[in-house]
Amino acid sequence: MPALPPYIQDWFDARNWDLHPHQHAMLDRADAPATLLVAPTGGGKTLAGFLPTLVELGAEPDAGLHTLYISPLKALANDIRRNLTTPITEMGLNIRVEDRTGDTSQTTRKRQRADPPHILLTTPESLALLLSYPDAPKIFAGLQRVVVDEIHALAESKRGDQLMLCLSRLSTLAPDLRRVGLSATVEDPAALATFLARHPDPCAVLHADPGPAPDIDMLRTDAPPPWSGGGGTYAIPAILEQVKAHQTTLIFHNTRAQAEIFFHALWLANEDALPIAIHHGSLSREQRDRVEAAMVAGQLRAVVCTGSLDLGIDWGNVDLVVQVGAPKNVKRLVQRIGRANHRYNAPSKARLVPANRFEVVECVAALQAVRDGDLDGDPRGDGPLDVLCQHIMIMAASAPFSADDLFDEVRRAGPYHRLSRADFDDCLTFVATGGYALRAYDKYQRLQIRGDLWHLRDPRTASQIRMNIGTIVDSEMMKVRLKHRRGGAPLGEVEEAFAATLTTGDTFLIGGQIVRYEGLREMTLEVTPNHSKTPKIAVFSGTKFATSTQLSDRVMGMLHRGDWSALPSHTADWLDLQKQVSRLPAPDRLLIETFPHDGRAHTCVYGFAGRNAQQTLGLLLTQQMELAGLNPLGFVSTDYATLIWGLDLPPDPGALLSMDQMRDGFQDWLNGNAVMKRTFRGCAVIAGLIERNTPGRRKSGRQATFSSDILYDTLHKYDPGHLLMRITRDQAHEGLVDFGRIEHMLTRVAGRIDHVALTRVSPLAAPLFLEAGKIPIKGAAQETMLARAAEQAMAAAGLAP
Repeated sequence: MPALPPYIQDWFDARNWDLHPHQHAMLDRADAPATLLVAPTGGGKTLAGFLPTLVELGAEPDAGLHTLYISPLKALANDIRRNLTTPITEMGLNIRVEDRTGDTSQTTRKRQRADPPHILLTTPESLALLLSYPDAPKIFAGLQRVVVDEIHALAESKRGDQLMLCLSRLSTLAPDLRRVGLSATVEDPAALATFLARHPDPCAVLHADPGPAPDIDMLRTDAPPPWSGGGGTYAIPAILEQVKAHQTTLIFHNTRAQAEIFFHALWLANEDALPIAIHHGSLSREQRDRVEAAMVAGQLRAVVCTGSLDLGIDWGNVDLVVQVGAPKNVKRLVQRIGRANHRYNAPSKARLVPANRFEVVECVAALQAVRDGDLDGDPRGDGPLDVLCQHIMIMAASAPFSADDLFDEVRRAGPYHRLSRADFDDCLTFVATGGYALRAYDKYQRLQIRGDLWHLRDPRTASQIRMNIGTIVDSEMMKVRLKHRRGGAPLGEVEEAFAATLTTGDTFLIGGQIVRYEGLREMTLEVTPNHSKTPKIAVFSGTKFATSTQLSDRVMGMLHRGDWSALPSHTADWLDLQKQVSRLPAPDRLLIETFPHDGRAHTCVYGFAGRNAQQTLGLLLTQQMELAGLNPLGFVSTDYATLIWGLDLPPDPGALLSMDQMRDGFQDWLNGNAVMKRTFRGCAVIAGLIERNTPGRRKSGRQATFSSDILYDTLHKYDPGHLLMRITRDQAHEGLVDFGRIEHMLTRVAGRIDHVALTRVSPLAAPLFLEAGKIPIKGAAQETMLARAAEQAMAAAGLAP
């Protein structure tokens, strides 16, 4: 084991610290081409990644960029800079550390290109932008190391695909470059190592000691969870007691909407005036900065938050995490648990709060998975071609390139190591001409070949390409400000679709406060504070997570085994009643219940395929029922079931679930559905067919949608085999519709259907009648009627409302 330089060893000795074994191992492996370090939260992963850099740079390093640190969050880069600067200063090292993100000033960015620091902290988008400049070879010529933090988070999205393409480019500019990936939550280390590797070179995986097991359990509450809903407000008295007993508590929610509603209710119940705050991605940058600063200073007792605080930022004295609502994903839960007691030798402490009765089962299954170290995650597919199209444009903006050389370079990136030359050439043709249907339009003629090299047709388009770099396709958002004749304080953003529903006088929640909509001014919503206790409209929209396949399988296994000793009595009794009245779902079979209720015929399909897939299943089944003359009227879906109501009961529900029928029906539905156009818009923006930004202005979401709709209709009619149409079809099967999980479900059950014909609502189906109340309705009378109907359904199932 190599000895540490005196300036580093003395610094450790002054604190009575010793290097962890995995930190020693990273020093031993400093010359390895690629290493993936899997270490628990608080285990010193970041220091392990940077120690070889500090050793190699020494006290008086030569000028030039030595190490590039890449994180998925700007805030994480800022946090690392603070944490890295302290030991560098205390060791007396003349090492310059800077960050470069979207918040970095233009003056600083220009200076960094001419005189880069020794260590540069950045994001995938900023790295791609740096590589688009002609002086990229000069900037990165001396680069020795790349550290990718929270690599699991990047690997789950197109940002990770773009980053790996950029690392391939960096390895061409700096052939001796070494890569390090850091993560605490890896379900398949070998797959993540393949993602990080410079192919065909291998990437070793180094596992640290996992440390003490976390202290995790369900939070005990006086009141049982409700039968439906996602807010968890019933548990506020118990959560407040936990907040009082701890220094700082993070209260995680799965959506921004749920966080806003919960924070408002928590604030009203906070009779002791404890300092609490809210933090999520739709709040203004200023408000998030204030909350983060207060957390670091130890001034807050609790923060209600979303995934904006998921990743590895060390937020002061957090000693408890509360997860409200089932986590839906074990890996996400482990990541959030790690925010508490951010130290290697201290167990993280977390309490789960199921938002409704069925989530009790899911929470118990998630706790068992955490204790078993069983993380979830779907296998990674090959790198998407729309990201490759953008990368080709970035390379063209930097310098003329050889197609053969670029193809070889791209194939060294993990996500693209199986890329065919035909797919690469299709992407190159699209970038150069727009493809068959668009080649006649001058605006899509972007590249031309001169000799053996591809050039930008007009060099001035390089700046346009740089303005549109990135794989994050923003939702159609509109800013919200307090009304003031000179422009009031910014509060955050809401989705454009939500803004379109507002009329003057409507009240809604944002940043934990109720505001009244006053009007629209220059595409900004102007609001005033409102002191009512209940907003007219609860909150702006938010994406709902779907329960992972692995967690769904665990839940089904629990139900099938019938061992409910880990469940509270109110939930165990409910499942016992279901077993007496009907059946419980089994892992290798599909349970379908049919029953009459309130003059309607009901069909309930327990697919356990996740919310998105169950929603798609409802659309496809109602389509099949319509063709069969069964007169369906509507449906509602949760993560575990789809309830359809109509005029007639299907005599053989299994006949509606043929794999071929499902696929044909899905394709027909998809072709005429807005999902395809929405997916096409995202792909077209990333691939560069639609520009989000132009000099002096940014397209509104509505303008970009209008442009993409015209292009989609044109290609659908005249060039259905166009590259972007192919990409769209591939990606539309996933995401919001998740058809792949329907196929997985049908394959799993292989035609084994348990059809139970009942005379009344079953206990397991009853909560789905309460889900129908999620549909927006107008008028108190209709709302009262709906509530009464839900109560009748619960009573018919033998359950108390």
